[in-house]
Amino acid sequence: MKVKYNLIHKDNFCNARYGTLETNYGTVETPMFMPVGTKATVKMLTPDELYEAHAGVILANTYHLWLRPGEDLIDKAGGLHKFMNYKGPILTDSGGFQVFSLAKPKDITEEGVHFKSHIDGLKLFLTPEKSIEIQNKLDSDIAMCFDECPPYPVTFDYMKNSVERTLRWAKRCKDNHKNENQSLFGIVQGGEFEELRKFSAIETAKMNFDGYSIGGTSVGEDKPTMYKMIDYAIKYMPEDKVRYLMGVGDPVDLIEGVKRGVDMFDCVLSTRIARHGNAFTRYGKINLKNLKFREDFTPIEEDCDCYTCKNFTKAYIRHLVTCDESLGGRLLSIHNTRFLIKMMEEIREAIKNDSFLEYGNEFLEKYNSKK
Repeated sequence: MKVKYNLIHKDNFCNARYGTLETNYGTVETPMFMPVGTKATVKMLTPDELYEAHAGVILANTYHLWLRPGEDLIDKAGGLHKFMNYKGPILTDSGGFQVFSLAKPKDITEEGVHFKSHIDGLKLFLTPEKSIEIQNKLDSDIAMCFDECPPYPVTFDYMKNSVERTLRWAKRCKDNHKNENQSLFGIVQGGEFEELRKFSAIETAKMNFDGYSIGGTSVGEDKPTMYKMIDYAIKYMPEDKVRYLMGVGDPVDLIEGVKRGVDMFDCVLSTRIARHGNAFTRYGKINLKNLKFREDFTPIEEDCDCYTCKNFTKAYIRHLVTCDESLGGRLLSIHNTRFLIKMMEEIREAIKNDSFLEYGNEFLEKYNSKK
């Protein structure tokens, strides 16, 4: 089946929306945070730990899985769900973000993108058709169109040409999408330019995708610019389809995105900062390597229901991290992932009660304060 979005309630005081997304692997609630499992694994976490964190949709990356182990092997295994033994919904990105970080402007053609593998330098060529073919074989629940993700900043003319090419690529993706059990999402681009965001959103919506995402944010711009990018696009995206802000997972940005009407978020942040000894808390991010935690025998957060906080202290985690024991990164990954998912659970309840703005303001006041 294709995913089906149900808009259940919109907060009376802002654009925050509560809804559900029906998938082949169950119904999940929105707004949601999606942990990223780039190479068919959310780093440091097992599927059971993801279930315990109440994760719904998780992500995998088309580019990385194309290179290793290859889409044909995953297809032979029965698809991505069986290959990685994840029993929830999976979204695959198109590989575009990774490809454009490796390609030079001269390597971007109308047909596709030439670039070199980050593993062995082998010359590769990725087209909209090839990206869709790979994702069809991966058999994720949601596939993404192959789009150009320009750097920031670029000129208006560069972005205009890029948006027009992305729209042509979107049509090619839709024309070549063959997996009837997989949904396909379109991507709105346009950089910081209001006119181009509007044009991209309107034209992408005309293609009647199963869902829509906002791309090209969190690529080096400042926060106010990112929020403008969301504002410029979202007002022209269909209300009856799910809206996804790609690559964003900072708690402050989740609040700002939900306020503007975003339903889905993803980011590697929760596990990436964990591997460097950092943890999310209600009062901002903390670094467990700090000496002040050496004799702190309290959990990361007293009221957190994650496995880490129920069983271990900051002092113990600091010991693991400073000794380069991998368990430290695992315990912090469990906490950080649960922190963002629990935050979204609270956000959903606030939206249902028409109190999201109150919740958001209170959260930001605490998060931006110093203990």
